[in-house]
Amino acid sequence: MRTEHQLTTDELASISWRVSTRSSSGGGQCVEAGPLADGSGRVAVRHSHHPEGAVVVYTRAEWDAFLVGVKDGEFDFTA
Repeated sequence: MRTEHQLTTDELASISWRVSTRSSSGGGQCVEAGPLADGSGRVAVRHSHHPEGAVVVYTRAEWDAFLVGVKDGEFDFTA
């Protein structure tokens, strides 16, 4: 389980936040993700409605594993 990671003001300012291109309402109900500019490959994630709130940081390997799971349907909901 990931924990909140305190980024500096400079680190936060350097992140180019993105929402999924599949998001409806321009990302208003999404999380935003962006790579840290320090070259580590880490990816920061935050809630789009609370951009001043908590930021969770994942390693590149964790992020890549998440993307594989998404593409494989691991997180799909069934009704």
